[in-house]
Amino acid sequence: MDAPNRNMLWAKVFVDELARAGLKAVCIAPGSRSTPLAIAFAEQVGIRVYSHIDERSAAFFALGRALAEDAPVAVLCSSGTATANFYPAIIEAHYSNVPLLILTADRPPELRHSGANQTIDQVKLYGDHVLWAVDVALPEAEPPALAFRNLRTLAARALARANGLPKGAVHLNFPFRKPLEPIRVERDLHTVADARPAGVPLTQLWRGTLTPDPAQIAVLAEQMVQARRGVIVCGPRCPGGDFPAAVRRLADVSGCLLIADPLSGVRYGSLGESVLSGYDSYIAMAREAVGTPDLIVSFGRAATSQALDDYLNAAESADRWLISADGMWADPNHRVNVAWWADPVSVCEGVAESLSARPQIHLTPQPPLRTHGEAEGEARDGAWRAWLIAADRTTRTLIAADADSYFDGLVLRDVIDGIPDRANLFIANSLPVRNLDQFGLASAKPLTVFCNRGASGIDGTVSTALGVASTNPDQPTVLVTGDLAFYHDLNGLLAVKRCGVRAIIVVINNDGGGIFQRLPIAGFDPPFTELFATPHGLHFEPAANLYGLRYQAVTESTSFRAAFAEALAADSATIIEVSTDRAHDLGRRTEFMAHIRSALSTSISA
Repeated sequence: MDAPNRNMLWAKVFVDELARAGLKAVCIAPGSRSTPLAIAFAEQVGIRVYSHIDERSAAFFALGRALAEDAPVAVLCSSGTATANFYPAIIEAHYSNVPLLILTADRPPELRHSGANQTIDQVKLYGDHVLWAVDVALPEAEPPALAFRNLRTLAARALARANGLPKGAVHLNFPFRKPLEPIRVERDLHTVADARPAGVPLTQLWRGTLTPDPAQIAVLAEQMVQARRGVIVCGPRCPGGDFPAAVRRLADVSGCLLIADPLSGVRYGSLGESVLSGYDSYIAMAREAVGTPDLIVSFGRAATSQALDDYLNAAESADRWLISADGMWADPNHRVNVAWWADPVSVCEGVAESLSARPQIHLTPQPPLRTHGEAEGEARDGAWRAWLIAADRTTRTLIAADADSYFDGLVLRDVIDGIPDRANLFIANSLPVRNLDQFGLASAKPLTVFCNRGASGIDGTVSTALGVASTNPDQPTVLVTGDLAFYHDLNGLLAVKRCGVRAIIVVINNDGGGIFQRLPIAGFDPPFTELFATPHGLHFEPAANLYGLRYQAVTESTSFRAAFAEALAADSATIIEVSTDRAHDLGRRTEFMAHIRSALSTSISA
């Protein structure tokens, strides 16, 4: 490996080892101090480079790509405040467990704390929001072989740590002295020998699977047999791969109802009777109508629906299991009895196999009441199960048939109806993710849904969605966002042409923060309108023109469905702006909830 000076040799060795260790993509923001690493990445075959002008967009684009691929993506910037713009994406990566490799260039030690230009304290800048932080050694004129081995091993360890258990961000801070450009320096070492075959890393780091113990399997299987009202709750960020099929089979074999959050990876791809998805509309009624569960088995993070959380929290005597491969805690109400750190697929398969060998569990329509923990052998509470299944079916029917004046919730219904199989759906925080939870109900079509739900911010929404879209240009990616989240990351649209990605962006424009209409503060005006609702009076056709995107404006369901179908067929990115009214949206949702209550009350009385 040849280089004109120590900085370039240092950077080329490090980037070469990243490629050998499996890194496939890097997002780079321009800057001077990061020049050696930027050139090394540009010359490295096998690592795709995405160029971004803005560091915040670069970091969120990397986050989106890492989220979609479930593999580390690197992001590189210069020194100074550029590094601080990575922070929001790093926080999201930390709380969502998304693997990121954060590379920051820095001034050499003698310029730190000296008043030198563009110099801040970057050592452990991101605190506990990264899994590991290293202030990398300065390049030397004639480094020993040990220094190069250390640099190569650092690359492998950093990737493995970011992609470990749990996943998250790793920060490597690279100080460089001048010259930063590929200028030949005679006194520096210019060549380093490497006899390894291409693609072979110096250090391979392997991770095994946390297989559940058979005795532990038996305990959960026994609890599922004992339970009269068992639920399996799949929250956001459940595992992919074989997990959705495994957890659905567990629900079928155990007789438990499966509650599928829209971000779980379980809601879409199946229409089984035991999969509940309309719960946000009726679950508040369930406690009084038929009671609460006595066994709750949870996978993934805390559910999106507050109504569901309230319902589960009311089951004070229920046995609660939290199962995850990485041991991340997801119990905001502190109700968990057993936190089980094991591979979720192995758990589901093991318990399902154990239950399959037992006599079939029978459902009775009106079983006698009993307190939690009574003797084994009593039948399931068939009335409880039947009520929830019927409520879910009724909710699905009412949402599908709703043809009254358009509102934001029905936009998500229409997106789920119109989106093709195996598409990516990225959903913004605030109202869009809540409307997806309530109105984007289960479908047989396989979809992959993403959301920055770790810290639930609205920043970086466009950039993250475009990062997701970059992973497979032939696979449609749809972003549904509110107007404030869209405005907050308008500069992220530059990646459409700069990085060669395509997406359909549905902007629900209710002229401000519609989520605040649901909160008590809405009754206090002033200051509600000015400080919370924050109306802006903007429409986004000029933004589409600025970035060269197709644009369509719609206000009702028929025109939206037509525009959505046209955008899916187009060969370029499209913005579809749906204009709604905050007060009208809230009023229509309130009417819909009343309609649900009336329909369920009638069916119960009958």
